[in-house]
Parts: sequence; structure tokens; C-alpha cells
Amino acid sequence: MAEFVMKDMLRKRGLESEFEIASAATSTEEIGMPVYPPARAKLAENGIGCEGHHAHQMTRGEYDYYDYIICMDRNNVRNIQRLSGGDPDGKISMLLDHTPRAGAEVADPWYTGNFDATWRDVTEGCSGLIDEMMGQE
Repeated sequence: MAEFVMKDMLRKRGLESEFEIASAATSTEEIGMPVYPPARAKLAENGIGCEGHHAHQMTRGEYDYYDYIICMDRNNVRNIQRLSGGDPDGKISMLLDHTPRAGAEVADPWYTGNFDATWRDVTEGCSGLIDEMMGQE
């Protein structure tokens, strides 16, 4: 969900060509799967598409390639640190670290079923991250 919210926010600000946004799983459980149907519905409810996306597992090469590695929760942080051999370049953070709620985890709708809470967390985090990257924090 965060990948597509971030892309939409950047597009609306006229910044989509300035960034490359991608998402990846930190485990193998969802490899090859499309966006979870209730998440896809929440995105569509807000006018955002996610067609053609299929999950893949993050690689060490992706750690090296991207400037920011944004995680939804501490479990993602641990998994990515394991995949990347730590965080030697200080690229890893949680999405809500870019808001006044630093250290908080994005509500996981897989367990809660509450896609509204996840939507609020993701939109707040993406907005804060964009502001931070643009020097507006």
C-alpha cells in the first residue's frame, strides 16, 4: 500500500520523475502474489491503482541500490538487516520515524483487519517522508 500511496503523493506534487519507488517483501511468504485484495480495495477507494504489482523478496543489491529503505515495523527492520548484512549505510528506518510518532509501527491490517488505521499511518508517514526529503520538515 505504501508504495502506491507514495507514488500518488509524488505525482500530485509534480515530483514523480525525481524518485524511484519500489516495494519488496522481507520474507518469502507472499512472493509472486498481487497486492492483497482488501489493500487493493482501500487504494481504489482513494483513487489509487496498483495493477501489475507482484511481491518479490528484497535482495542485498536493492539495499545497495536505494538511498532509503523504509520499513513498516521492527520485524521488517530485523529481516532487512539480516538480508543486507546490517545497515552499514544508515538507510533503514520505519515509515513513522518520519512523523511525530517516531518509533511507532504502521498498523498491520493482516492481523487487525483495520485498513483505515493502516491508511492513516501510511499517508501520514509518506507525507512526512516526502517533506523530510524535500527539506520541509
